[in-house]
Amino acid sequence: MPLTNHSSTAALSVLIILQAVMLSALYAGVPPHPPVATPLFGIAPFLGASMSAAVAAMLLSSPSNRCDRGLSLLAVVMALVSFGPQKYFDAQFGLIWPAVISGQLACLALLWALVSDMRSGTKGRQEETA
Repeated sequence: MPLTNHSSTAALSVLIILQAVMLSALYAGVPPHPPVATPLFGIAPFLGASMSAAVAAMLLSSPSNRCDRGLSLLAVVMALVSFGPQKYFDAQFGLIWPAVISGQLACLALLWALVSDMRSGTKGRQEETA
């Protein structure tokens, strides 16, 4: 298994654990926890969908499969709703910064692995045609 798959799996694991902890904090009412609802959707169902996308991406991780890369990208986008740069302006940032920074680093690692996989896949196809 290429190194990028290991880093993808590690990054997806970080996102899953962070989201599971935040969901548990929401249910337990332990501060700081995400709000029960946001204007566009319920946070618990969103975190469930985010974790599902990350687990599916981890189980199906194949750098050569466009659908698998799409699931990883979906997991990143959904995680950034919870841990994106907008959280620097959150009133509770002083309490949530470890999760925000960890989530952002995991997203960056996953994006880096996706870009590396796409580049190596493109190079491999170019060498096959040459």
